[in-house]
Amino acid sequence: MKTKEELLKLYNLELDELLSISAEYVKDKVEFCSLINARNGKCSQNCKYCAQSSHYCTNIESYPLVSVDEVRKAALDAKSHKASRFAIVTSGKTPDEGRDFQIELDMIKEINKIDGLQSCASIGILNEEQARQLAEAGLKRFHHNINTSESYYPEVCTTHSWRERYNTCKLVKKYGMELCCGVILGMGESVEQRVEMAMELAEIQPDSIPINILMPIPETPFENYHDKIDEENVLRTLAVFKIANPNAILRFCGGRMRLSEENQRKALKTCVEGIMVGNYLTTIGKAPEEDIKTVNELGKEILCATKL
Repeated sequence: MKTKEELLKLYNLELDELLSISAEYVKDKVEFCSLINARNGKCSQNCKYCAQSSHYCTNIESYPLVSVDEVRKAALDAKSHKASRFAIVTSGKTPDEGRDFQIELDMIKEINKIDGLQSCASIGILNEEQARQLAEAGLKRFHHNINTSESYYPEVCTTHSWRERYNTCKLVKKYGMELCCGVILGMGESVEQRVEMAMELAEIQPDSIPINILMPIPETPFENYHDKIDEENVLRTLAVFKIANPNAILRFCGGRMRLSEENQRKALKTCVEGIMVGNYLTTIGKAPEEDIKTVNELGKEILCATKL
């Protein structure tokens, strides 16, 4: 693992030189995934970026857990747009917050019935029994972000700790599931803290690292955080993340539309190997057809589930 000093030195290279280094680790295949926002709003946690927190009056639509049939229909639609992974995502600190865990297990089993699609879930902080049951249900990959560095986390959320998130990541790996664990950039963190994130992820060793760029939501504490990171520093961060985590797939997720089309393509050439296609939880993404066209124009292959 590279030291903090080494990664900071890389971060501050000329941008083209830095991207040429990260490009050495990038394959010519891109993995598509998609999700369904299966339970929205009324979350007990006070994450300062989040429209779903009950601590803020963001006026989003809240709804209870959707049906297993709705999940299946959304999963089939995702597959038709070349997604090889499909995730159920729910609001709340833990799976038990909505008392829906057993239904969520049924959703996972339903996704697993679809040929060519692998199941993912993002349902909160886990205890050991929940991790065991998810593994027994056949969950392929669990998603749980660290969101930011441990040193900056108290500035983002105080109703749970960074360490609780870290412990969930360890449980996921203990029970043999793949791990998707990433961050949200642009929440006021320093360059040094971005490097700390890269190192913390290298220690956790996720299979996939989703990269979100903050989309400030009105009525949240971060509603005016539009200028906390610029496009160049997003690219620098992506490159350092890839260098520090050469075996993980960096994945474009929420907020990538803050990057110009040119810089999105530059990232896909030099450090990003995955895309969350379609819309996200409470923000808008790209049409899947646009991503398919971009990947084809870059001369890259869209990875099928049978090749995972």
